[in-house]
Amino acid sequence: MPVKLTLPNLLSASRIVFLPLLYLLLYFGLNQVFLITYIIVGSTDFFDGIAARKLNQVSHFGKELDSLADLLFYVSSAYFLYLLQPEAISANSIYLIVFFSLLGFSFILSGILFRRPVMMHTMILRWNAVMVFVIVVVSFWIDTTLLVRLGAIIYIIGFLEEVLIFIFFGNVDPDTKSIFHLLGSKKAG
Repeated sequence: MPVKLTLPNLLSASRIVFLPLLYLLLYFGLNQVFLITYIIVGSTDFFDGIAARKLNQVSHFGKELDSLADLLFYVSSAYFLYLLQPEAISANSIYLIVFFSLLGFSFILSGILFRRPVMMHTMILRWNAVMVFVIVVVSFWIDTTLLVRLGAIIYIIGFLEEVLIFIFFGNVDPDTKSIFHLLGSKKAG
């Protein structure tokens, strides 16, 4: 079945398409242009889901594309932070190693259990994505060392929740709000 070009899918894809431009802008020291472009590109993560729901264009492909775009954009954001404030990243290296290890484990576990890697969009992970976006933006004006640490800790909690969801609930909707919602619906059912 052919994939339709929809506004939500185009918004998600734009995060992938414009990532190389963001790398180039930082490489050439065009920090102000990078900041403006980063804000515009990152904002698509907010608008793609809204557009999908409002236009009744929610699809399995769209969810997968959004997850891929999120993964690439937010991993790149960690690298952008490293370029902008290397001391904030090095001061939090242990937390970031644990976070990236859990992210990798989550992909491996879901790949084994469901024959494809799954990235959940729980409330914790959604709000933390917003936090990472804000951290990159404010890194132009303040030291983000403590914010990076807080973000890494919250991601660790979010990916632990994701792993527990995979183990105890199986292949659920990636947009499941939290493990507590699943527990509540299990008790109600």
